[in-house]
Amino acid sequence: QVQLAESGGDLVQAGGSLRLSCAASAFALGYHSIAWFREAPGKEREWVSCISGSPARTYYADSVKDRFIISRSNNKRTVNLQMNNLKREDTAVYHCATQTSCGADFPFLSWGQGTQVTVSS
Repeated sequence: QVQLAESGGDLVQAGGSLRLSCAASAFALGYHSIAWFREAPGKEREWVSCISGSPARTYYADSVKDRFIISRSNNKRTVNLQMNNLKREDTAVYHCATQTSCGADFPFLSWGQGTQVTVSS
């Protein structure tokens, strides 16, 4: 059974950092790539980043490349998203999700309830 739960969202000033965590079931980690996507009012859902299985390869949207870092710990069953140099446009609800393959064109199979990230100026 796929279970995903996000945490770590907060209010942060522009230029600051946050670390989001996704607690995933063993099934989710073992058979799927784990992605992050975000949803903001008035905007389309945006695929943000993804990490594949073994070997772990990482992928990023252009909007977050060089600022966000995705990583996974299979022992701890977590996938983390380190977000640096945050901008106001990063404000959104962030969800972790499973994908069969990493990429914005692939559907999300399951996802968690999300965690709110708010970036103030």
